Amino acid sequence: MRTFAAVMTFTAALSGIAGVAAPPVSAQPDPGVQPVGDVAPAPGGAVPSGPPGTVVTPDGWELTVSARDESQVAVAPLTTALSSREYLVAATFVGSIAGAGGSPLSGGTLEVGYQIGCGISLNVVKLNGSIGITPSVTPTGLGNTRLPVTAQIEVFPQPGEIINVQLLQKDFTGTDPRVTVKDVHVKIDGCIGQSFLRSYAVLTSSTETADDIVAYYGVPKVV
Repeated sequence: MRTFAAVMTFTAALSGIAGVAAPPVSAQPDPGVQPVGDVAPAPGGAVPSGPPGTVVTPDGWELTVSARDESQVAVAPLTTALSSREYLVAATFVGSIAGAGGSPLSGGTLEVGYQIGCGISLNVVKLNGSIGITPSVTPTGLGNTRLPVTAQIEVFPQPGEIINVQLLQKDFTGTDPRVTVKDVHVKIDGCIGQSFLRSYAVLTSSTETADDIVAYYGVPKVV
């Protein structure tokens, strides 16, 4: 595991009482990310949908789950942190149960959300520091005390991970569930590498004796 260290050194001059002033820190968002106030919902953020997920159950039911009208826009996070990722998303997710199954249907669920893949996760940050005392004498005989403060930040990056952000799990009793998402923000923290975003939907159909599951995954978008 590699360790990356960023060293910050600053000196505070004291007369009687010691005090250390922290240097100003810039928190400007990435210029390549669209500010929240300037975001327009599609067509600029329109993305293609993946192929529907389909399955024929052992008792004869035909399950299908798909998405349409998808859009995804990367926006500046409200925290302005460079390690945060935030997206404005929209889509319509549709499930369908057809056929003439041998067991009566008793309902099911339609879960929708997004998967965010982060290339490098910022998991551990360690701060090390030291303070020294340097006395001095001026020509007038008055003494000043300077405190050199050295701070070292150690960043321990971890292998990338995939985060599931569930937006909704819809319970239904019919055969054609639908969930529409419009201008919803999804966000993760602690990501310092390249990120990927894709939608997902999971349709579950239930009978008295079985549960059947089929999933849909959207086209991954590099953001």
